[in-house]
Amino acid sequence: MAELHLPRPDYRIDGFKATTEQTEEGFSSVTLSDDMFLPLVEHHSADGRDSYLLMYDWAAIWDVPGTAEYVALHISRDDERRTFDFGSEAHPTVPLAQNWMIRRGCPDEAVELSSIHWPRPADALTSRLEEQLRVNPDGRYTVVDHHTCHPGPAGLGVEVQVLLHDAAPDSASRPYRLFLEETTEGFRSYTVREGAFATADAAREWALERSCALPPPPSPRPSDGRLSRAARSRSSVTSDAALPTVSLTGAPYRTAAAQARVRRSVS
Repeated sequence: MAELHLPRPDYRIDGFKATTEQTEEGFSSVTLSDDMFLPLVEHHSADGRDSYLLMYDWAAIWDVPGTAEYVALHISRDDERRTFDFGSEAHPTVPLAQNWMIRRGCPDEAVELSSIHWPRPADALTSRLEEQLRVNPDGRYTVVDHHTCHPGPAGLGVEVQVLLHDAAPDSASRPYRLFLEETTEGFRSYTVREGAFATADAAREWALERSCALPPPPSPRPSDGRLSRAARSRSSVTSDAALPTVSLTGAPYRTAAAQARVRRSVS
């Protein structure tokens, strides 16, 4: 494999010490292989107290099969004490990582991907579904499990399956939602599609057999002005670039507590 020359993440912690030894160990663990991190989002607050980063981890492909490939990081600083704290979490898709960053205080407009060459939404439906996950109104979605699959050699695309539980009342009959993200060969664009299932086992069966189209959600979602505006703005982007554990593929998914690759979160 050719050596990667990636821009290094800008943590902005020179001259700062970790608040505790545990914080220092956790930060070192998360950033141990950061020479394989590709920064997609970097936002630093005007007062210098907070930094938010979203990075793609090129090394994840050699980890346990199914490992999430995006790392979200929030660094908070105390200028008087010259100390820093942080939180970090691995995510299977960009919108879920962006939602995590927003919930920790990152401005909505600051989570947009940078202008680097990266796969783009292939259509308006993809943009709308991503915005549902990014906004996650009223915390309606809870991630149950996820799996990232590289079906062949590099360049042949990626498939990401994310199983969520939808707490919205109109989803009570089929509360399990499977979001399927498929990136094309050459990684120029990708699609996201959503399926609704009554049980986690039903979602697993569909993912294994693929004998029919994804069953659509039972009813249209309520209109959300911010969601609709954001989805419309993204639809013009070209393609230049306490719930049960389930298994959506042949191997069981890993719950957050049992993941082999642990991303520490120190808050």
